[in-house]
Amino acid sequence: MIGRRRPTDPAARVPRKDRMGANPLTVGLATLFVFAVAIYFGFAKDIPFTHDFRVKAVFESSNSIRKNSPVRIAGVNVGKVVEVEGKSGTDAAVVTMEIKKKGLPIHKDATMKIRPRIFLEGNFFVDVKPGTPSAPTISDGDTIPITQTSTPVQLDQVLSILQSDTRTSLRKTLDGLGTGLSYKPPAAQDTDADPSARGQSAGESLNDAIRYGERSLKGTAIVSGAFLGTQDHDLSRLIDGLSRTAEGLGRNEEQLKDLVTNFNTTVTATASQAANLRASIHELGPTLENANRALGSLDASFPNTRAFAREILPGVRETPATIDAAFPWLAQTRQLLGPDELKGVADELSPATRDLARVVDESLKLLPQADLASKCVARVVLPTGDIKIDDGPLSTGVENYKEAFYTFVGLAGEGQNFDGNGSYVRFNVSGGDQTEALGPGNNLTQKVFSNYVKAPLGTRPAYPGKKPPYKPDFPCYKNPLPDVNGAATGPADGSGP
Repeated sequence: MIGRRRPTDPAARVPRKDRMGANPLTVGLATLFVFAVAIYFGFAKDIPFTHDFRVKAVFESSNSIRKNSPVRIAGVNVGKVVEVEGKSGTDAAVVTMEIKKKGLPIHKDATMKIRPRIFLEGNFFVDVKPGTPSAPTISDGDTIPITQTSTPVQLDQVLSILQSDTRTSLRKTLDGLGTGLSYKPPAAQDTDADPSARGQSAGESLNDAIRYGERSLKGTAIVSGAFLGTQDHDLSRLIDGLSRTAEGLGRNEEQLKDLVTNFNTTVTATASQAANLRASIHELGPTLENANRALGSLDASFPNTRAFAREILPGVRETPATIDAAFPWLAQTRQLLGPDELKGVADELSPATRDLARVVDESLKLLPQADLASKCVARVVLPTGDIKIDDGPLSTGVENYKEAFYTFVGLAGEGQNFDGNGSYVRFNVSGGDQTEALGPGNNLTQKVFSNYVKAPLGTRPAYPGKKPPYKPDFPCYKNPLPDVNGAATGPADGSGP
């Protein structure tokens, strides 16, 4: 037969019953076992008698969560619910979950929420937020407390809130709101209102405020845009931070209670200052307008600031080189100020400086006196010396200070001596029957008398009979100019001193 090799030696053939090898039944069972294991791993994707990382969470209610419900992180399935049981002594439920390796690690500040799945999926799933990387991780079998879990609000819970008393309170609230919008205050209550709103109800005032809506809504849009942040996920990070803040407040009930109490006290104090608050809000509009103008002016100044910054950049770039060039100058200056140079000169000048300081201190006393003396000379003495004395036939016609100089020259001429005994002036007084007292003599107890041939005509000026008053505390420069031509003539009978 074509294709079959005929054995060359018939004696080499062995009957089938006598052949030795693997049992076909054993081979078949082994094959079926291998296929079964492959199919199990292909569908179950798990090793028998083992389990993944398990974590428990305490929820206020199981909320229709059941075994094999998915566990998700950011919408990705990372595990499943393996057991749901009640917590002893409470209405809470303990949910045991298995988390695959791709869902690890789970941190101690992780949060879990039971959420409804989409319409086509049905039922619920556990949404896990693994927590912050800086927090420590939990171990296999650890439990997430009820303060870090939450359940969705069901429709029956919403409806159960609207009980009879709640509906009554809501109706009263709406009635009060309607009354507040339609009520027109009397003139006595409307005196402190804005003139544009007097005599109007709250609803009419709100209608009038619509024309300001464009600007306010524009500002609101700008603020809302700012809330989006400047980078991706800024808003989500803000919401996440607020969520963690709320959870922290929930974990610290006493502090939250104190916060609410203090807030109530603050609101009460604010309400007691309603009039001042109303006045402040009334001034808020003009304040915002002024702030808007100020910010506009500030924005207009930025181009000049930027131009100045661009102009100053070359100077800033040259600053390091200037500093480097200043180092040699500083070295020379340090040597100049050293002990061998200026410091030594300063040491030499120190005694003179101390003496000069004492001179300056004393001059502070001298200068005011010198100032008074100079004022006296400039305002009284020199103007008096410029006056011409009218002395009748004996008048010289020149200023009296010149007459003093002439007198000094005459005395100098008369005082010339020829016998070397010194200068002196000779007076030759002739005798006569006219006696004149010249005042005390050398011993200050007797008067000196002289005799004249002719009786004197009188004295100029006349003797007033007493010395003029001396006032040492009255400044000289405040004295009036003396009337040198107004002096009276004394008597001719020699009754003068």
